[in-house]
Amino acid sequence: MNSLTQTVREVLKAMGSAHCFDRVCDKVTLVSAAPGKVICEMKVEEQHTNKLGTLHGGLTATLVDVISTVALMCTERGAPGVSVDLNITYMAPAKIGEDILITAHILKQGRTLAFASVDLTSKATGKLIAQGRHTKHLGN
Repeated sequence: MNSLTQTVREVLKAMGSAHCFDRVCDKVTLVSAAPGKVICEMKVEEQHTNKLGTLHGGLTATLVDVISTVALMCTERGAPGVSVDLNITYMAPAKIGEDILITAHILKQGRTLAFASVDLTSKATGKLIAQGRHTKHLGN
Protein backbone atom coordinates (compact mmCIF):
# COMPACT_ATOMS: atom_id res chain seq x y z
CA MET A 1 0.00 0.00 0.00
CA ASN A 2 1.45 3.37 -0.97
CA SER A 3 1.67 6.31 1.42
CA LEU A 4 -1.08 8.27 -0.38
CA THR A 5 -3.52 5.39 0.03
CA GLN A 6 -2.60 5.05 3.72
CA THR A 7 -3.03 8.80 4.29
CA VAL A 8 -6.46 8.80 2.61
CA ARG A 9 -7.55 5.80 4.69
CA GLU A 10 -6.55 7.68 7.84
CA VAL A 11 -8.41 10.83 6.72
CA LEU A 12 -11.61 8.85 6.01
CA LYS A 13 -11.32 7.03 9.34
CA ALA A 14 -10.91 10.33 11.21
CA MET A 15 -13.91 11.80 9.40
CA GLY A 16 -16.02 8.75 10.22
CA SER A 17 -15.28 9.06 13.92
CA ALA A 18 -15.80 12.85 14.08
CA HIS A 19 -18.53 14.35 16.23
CA CYS A 20 -19.64 16.58 13.36
CA PHE A 21 -21.57 15.86 10.17
CA ASP A 22 -18.52 14.23 8.55
CA ARG A 23 -19.30 11.13 10.65
CA VAL A 24 -21.69 10.05 7.88
CA CYS A 25 -18.51 8.77 6.19
CA ASP A 26 -18.07 6.05 8.80
CA LYS A 27 -19.31 3.42 6.33
CA VAL A 28 -17.18 4.62 3.40
CA THR A 29 -14.21 2.40 2.51
CA LEU A 30 -11.31 3.46 0.32
CA VAL A 31 -10.77 1.32 -2.79
CA SER A 32 -7.92 3.33 -4.35
CA ALA A 33 -6.24 6.71 -4.29
CA ALA A 34 -4.04 8.38 -6.89
CA PRO A 35 -3.15 12.02 -7.50
CA GLY A 36 -6.47 13.74 -8.22
CA LYS A 37 -8.55 10.56 -8.19
CA VAL A 38 -10.17 8.65 -5.33
CA ILE A 39 -12.46 5.61 -5.48
CA CYS A 40 -14.48 4.55 -2.45
CA GLU A 41 -17.28 2.11 -1.81
CA MET A 42 -20.18 1.94 0.59
CA LYS A 43 -23.03 -0.47 1.29
CA VAL A 44 -26.36 1.37 1.46
CA GLU A 45 -27.84 0.76 4.91
CA GLU A 46 -31.19 1.78 6.39
CA GLN A 47 -29.58 4.81 8.06
CA HIS A 48 -28.58 6.11 4.58
CA THR A 49 -32.06 6.01 3.07
CA ASN A 50 -35.13 8.14 2.57
CA LYS A 51 -38.76 7.09 3.22
CA LEU A 52 -38.73 5.02 0.02
CA GLY A 53 -35.81 2.89 1.22
CA THR A 54 -33.34 4.27 -1.30
CA LEU A 55 -30.14 6.28 -0.89
CA HIS A 56 -31.09 9.73 0.44
CA GLY A 57 -30.33 12.64 -1.89
CA GLY A 58 -28.75 14.62 0.93
CA LEU A 59 -26.33 11.81 1.69
CA THR A 60 -25.55 11.54 -2.02
CA ALA A 61 -24.67 15.26 -2.03
CA THR A 62 -22.53 14.78 1.07
CA LEU A 63 -20.65 11.91 -0.56
CA VAL A 64 -19.99 14.07 -3.63
CA ASP A 65 -18.74 16.90 -1.39
CA VAL A 66 -16.54 14.80 0.87
CA ILE A 67 -15.03 12.37 -1.65
CA SER A 68 -14.23 15.13 -4.16
CA THR A 69 -12.56 17.08 -1.36
CA VAL A 70 -10.45 14.03 -0.48
CA ALA A 71 -9.46 13.75 -4.17
CA LEU A 72 -8.48 17.42 -4.13
CA MET A 73 -6.33 16.80 -1.07
CA CYS A 74 -4.56 14.08 -3.09
CA THR A 75 -3.18 16.64 -5.53
CA GLU A 76 0.26 18.22 -5.28
CA ARG A 77 -1.23 21.34 -3.67
CA GLY A 78 -3.07 19.27 -1.06
CA ALA A 79 -5.54 22.02 -0.08
CA PRO A 80 -9.19 21.12 0.64
CA GLY A 81 -10.60 24.52 -0.35
CA VAL A 82 -14.16 25.69 0.36
CA SER A 83 -17.25 24.88 -1.67
CA VAL A 84 -18.45 27.43 -4.21
CA ASP A 85 -20.90 25.28 -6.16
CA LEU A 86 -22.26 21.76 -5.84
CA ASN A 87 -24.54 20.19 -8.46
CA ILE A 88 -26.00 16.70 -8.32
CA THR A 89 -27.93 14.86 -11.02
CA TYR A 90 -29.86 11.88 -9.68
CA MET A 91 -30.41 9.11 -12.25
CA ALA A 92 -31.33 5.88 -10.46
CA PRO A 93 -32.10 4.69 -6.94
CA ALA A 94 -29.71 2.69 -4.79
CA LYS A 95 -31.56 0.31 -2.45
CA ILE A 96 -30.71 -0.99 1.00
CA GLY A 97 -28.00 -3.64 0.73
CA GLU A 98 -26.63 -2.33 -2.56
CA ASP A 99 -22.89 -1.68 -2.80
CA ILE A 100 -22.06 1.61 -4.50
CA LEU A 101 -18.80 2.98 -5.86
CA ILE A 102 -17.98 6.66 -5.47
CA THR A 103 -15.35 7.80 -7.99
CA ALA A 104 -14.02 11.37 -7.74
CA HIS A 105 -11.79 13.02 -10.36
CA ILE A 106 -10.22 16.45 -10.19
CA LEU A 107 -10.96 17.87 -13.65
CA LYS A 108 -8.92 21.06 -13.28
CA GLN A 109 -7.08 22.85 -10.53
CA GLY A 110 -6.16 26.45 -11.13
CA ARG A 111 -4.68 29.19 -9.00
CA THR A 112 -7.89 29.88 -7.04
CA LEU A 113 -10.48 27.34 -8.20
CA ALA A 114 -10.69 23.56 -8.54
CA PHE A 115 -13.30 21.54 -10.42
CA ALA A 116 -14.26 17.95 -9.63
CA SER A 117 -16.59 15.32 -11.04
CA VAL A 118 -17.98 12.46 -8.97
CA ASP A 119 -19.85 9.37 -10.19
CA LEU A 120 -21.87 7.13 -7.88
CA THR A 121 -22.44 3.78 -9.55
CA SER A 122 -23.82 0.38 -8.64
CA LYS A 123 -20.90 -1.93 -7.94
CA ALA A 124 -22.84 -4.93 -9.26
CA THR A 125 -24.14 -3.45 -12.53
CA GLY A 126 -22.03 -0.36 -13.20
CA LYS A 127 -25.27 1.62 -13.59
CA LEU A 128 -24.94 5.34 -12.87
CA ILE A 129 -26.88 6.31 -9.75
CA ALA A 130 -25.87 9.97 -9.53
CA GLN A 131 -23.29 12.34 -10.91
CA GLY A 132 -21.97 15.41 -9.15
CA ARG A 133 -19.91 18.44 -10.01
CA HIS A 134 -18.10 20.35 -7.28
CA THR A 135 -16.33 23.69 -7.56
CA LYS A 136 -14.02 24.73 -4.73
CA HIS A 137 -12.21 27.98 -3.95
CA LEU A 138 -8.61 27.32 -2.97
CA GLY A 139 -7.69 30.70 -1.53
CA ASN A 140 -5.20 33.21 -2.88
